[in-house]
Amino acid sequence: MMSQCAAAMDVGVGYFSDPDGLEGLAHFLEHMLFYASEKYPLEDSYSKYISEHGGSRNAFTDSENTNFYFDVNTDSFEEALDRFAQFFIKPLMSADATMREIKAVDSENKKNLLTDYWRMSQLQSHISMESHPYHKFGTGNWDTLEVRPKAKGVDTRQELLKFYEENYSANLMHLVVYSKESLDKIQSLVEDKFQEIRNSGRSFPSFPGQPCSSEHLQILVRAVPIKEGNKLTIVWPITPEIRYYKEGPCRYLGHLIRHRGEGSLFYILKTLGWATGLFAGEGDWTLEFSFFRVVIDLTDAGQDHMQDIVGLLFKYIQLLQQSGVCKWIFDELLAVCETGFHYQDKVHPISYVINIASKMRMYPPKDWLVRSSMPSNFNQGVIQMVLNELSPDKVRIFWESKKFEGLTDMVEPWYGTAYSIEKVTTSMIQEWMSMAPNENLHLPASNIFIPRDLSLKDQEEKIKYPVLLRKSSYSRVWYKPDTMFSSPKAYVKIDFNCPYASHSPEAKIITSIFARLVMDYLNEYAYYAGVAGLHHYINRTDGGFEVTVVGYNHKLRILLDTVVDKIAKFEVKPDRFSIIKERLTQDYQNLKFQQPYQQAMHYCSLLLEDRSWPWMEELEVLPNIKAEDLAKFAPMMLSRAFLECYIAGNIECAEAKSMIEHVEDIFFKGSNPICQPLFPSQHLTNRVVKLERDMNYFYSKEGLNPSDENSALLHYIQVHRDDFMLNVKLQLFALIAKQPTFHQLRSVEQLGYITVLRQRNDWGIRGLQFIIQSTVKGPEHIDLRVQAFLQMFETQLYKMTQDEFKSNVNALIDMKLEKHKNLWEESSFYWGEIAYGTLKFDRIEAEVAALRQLTQPELIDFFNEYIKVGAPQKRTLSIRVVGKEHLAEYKATKSEVAQPGEIDDIFSFKKSLPLYGSFRGGAGHIKL
Repeated sequence: MMSQCAAAMDVGVGYFSDPDGLEGLAHFLEHMLFYASEKYPLEDSYSKYISEHGGSRNAFTDSENTNFYFDVNTDSFEEALDRFAQFFIKPLMSADATMREIKAVDSENKKNLLTDYWRMSQLQSHISMESHPYHKFGTGNWDTLEVRPKAKGVDTRQELLKFYEENYSANLMHLVVYSKESLDKIQSLVEDKFQEIRNSGRSFPSFPGQPCSSEHLQILVRAVPIKEGNKLTIVWPITPEIRYYKEGPCRYLGHLIRHRGEGSLFYILKTLGWATGLFAGEGDWTLEFSFFRVVIDLTDAGQDHMQDIVGLLFKYIQLLQQSGVCKWIFDELLAVCETGFHYQDKVHPISYVINIASKMRMYPPKDWLVRSSMPSNFNQGVIQMVLNELSPDKVRIFWESKKFEGLTDMVEPWYGTAYSIEKVTTSMIQEWMSMAPNENLHLPASNIFIPRDLSLKDQEEKIKYPVLLRKSSYSRVWYKPDTMFSSPKAYVKIDFNCPYASHSPEAKIITSIFARLVMDYLNEYAYYAGVAGLHHYINRTDGGFEVTVVGYNHKLRILLDTVVDKIAKFEVKPDRFSIIKERLTQDYQNLKFQQPYQQAMHYCSLLLEDRSWPWMEELEVLPNIKAEDLAKFAPMMLSRAFLECYIAGNIECAEAKSMIEHVEDIFFKGSNPICQPLFPSQHLTNRVVKLERDMNYFYSKEGLNPSDENSALLHYIQVHRDDFMLNVKLQLFALIAKQPTFHQLRSVEQLGYITVLRQRNDWGIRGLQFIIQSTVKGPEHIDLRVQAFLQMFETQLYKMTQDEFKSNVNALIDMKLEKHKNLWEESSFYWGEIAYGTLKFDRIEAEVAALRQLTQPELIDFFNEYIKVGAPQKRTLSIRVVGKEHLAEYKATKSEVAQPGEIDDIFSFKKSLPLYGSFRGGAGHIKL
């Protein structure tokens, strides 16, 4: 059953077309079209309709296009499409809404101001010709859309209407509709709904010419980032691949330059201890211009060898020149792409329509669906042409490091990034090449992981839910053969429950280093598997670490056995330990640059989860951890373990058993086993603090980044322990209240760009959370506005008609019955049940059954009992993160004496309250 339909409209105009002095106008227009239309004049009614019928909606503005999209439950699609079509027929852009939405654009921009991705993208654009639109600032802010236009006597709303009239023409639009109806029916539906869009015959805006003149090439730019870490980005202007997408020159060159196998550029940089990551491929591009970029994450040692690293990159490019364009490499890539295309995972309709609509302007109709996913024409000359463009006389080098603080002499105007520029000549780069270490760079070997056997296994019986295949004191194995996707892929997860891995901040940090080191050791070998569509992950968990291998099943066992072998024979290589520790330290230091709402989410988890340490404590112990600590810790960590395993997909039952038996043999068998089984008392439990009723707890904390103006509020309402009927009441309330929350707190009150109401699930303990990030008001004020909203919403809920109630129930049922799209999605769902210990594999069917029985008075009773202001069972916790803008006010009003419900110390608070029971808790906790 297909329960979701989707549509995307791509309009061929973007921020490159912004009028001078009105930066962000195209983006602002994208925001405004959501508000209202002549046919549906009620503000935000489009968003309300989509939300109440199980859907989502959004849009984005790019350089040359603006893309609007939504998905919705099938039976509501026709009306949703009609509402959507009105954006492009007769939108209403009232003066009042215009003023309010400029604030939303400004809030969105403020969210991005301290994010290095936005800062560095804008810096690359800034260092280009002012006459070329690549130079523009596309987001817009209060200054560009209100202050400056007003000072010049320009009316932003009039300019907005003019921009819409001039650019939103039917011949510049591409629409994709995804529905279960026949093509004839969809066509007549589209013709009916969209026929009134004006066609002004306007041609697509074109921006000929290159963004960079000679003064913007052969440069080295030093820039100061916000976050810790050093990065080198080497960029060349090239011929856009879109002109030769069937030959795929950037795909070919990117594949080789970013390769991680032995002899690759990254392999050499890693061996020298200079880099921890490398990406290569085409970046910003249009039909007229494009950039090829290589991005290298540098270690501190690598920071001191910038010239050697650039020299080695050019030596690798020289190697590619000398080796010539290899047909066998192209053919291997083509084989991977063809297999990837034929066995691609089904994606959500909304992702599918966005993808196709975005490309229709660029590709001929016959290639809209296959597009550039398959370069099919081997053409040495085309690849050679782009390879020749990666030359020293065209290069732009951007070098980011905090070490440049105080050493720069320029500031990028929109984000305030400090930078400096110097010239780099061809002879300098030739000198760097000659001085670079003489390492054995060579082309990759042929890929042994490319799957040859793509046959589907015979599944004797149709198994609907995961079954417990085997259970011992060492492990528990859940098995779910593929009965849905007919795909030659499998999913294997092995969760190592190791009590010693999580008993202190030191243990958690050392376990993180362990997991990262194993990944690091596998890098050269397993990279080939990744290229061929077989991926592996090793991650620290709350109770140890987990291994996941997912992709084509043909060679999966080879990769899994290699991963397991690396863990079993783990040893510490001091040089790699130092580099992994350095990178981990940077990651921890950079947590203070998280968005304030993310900080609030961390504090909330810390307050609610029994076994959790603040990351600040983990960062504090990190500097003192040495390689020998890990060498002692790893065998101890593994000395007691229990393996929770899940195997799914195109794998036979006997195969699944033998996989885990092999793992058990390695870890638990033999004369001197690595692991012993857990004692019953050692099995992991996950317990959550039970908040007291009738007490509004709140925890206030200054934002960790003193430069960030944003404050954030997380207002959490704890409701119940996992129970099907209570779950659906909570879910239904969240569905009904989601859009009114957004409308009131963002659209009307303009508290902040990030305004969401969502459910929260901590190890099976369910609740609601309002999350709002704002520069406009402090978190204490926002907390009051959330409560005021709940009081206002009470009336709406009580006034809801029986038909509206039924419509919302049906929407939620449709959302639940939406089938899993692929093996990864299905496995993540079932693994969630296993990891939480709830093991309710029939959850969807049970909750749908509960929904069918739910009555409107029961929902009202639930609201009155748990959610409404002053409800008898209400348990709340507010996390208030105070940003720079509201710090003075916070300090001035902060009382010396603790107020009722105020949490001063997280750990005293946790110790003072009872805990909910844990769903997890031992290999024997399930009756077979």
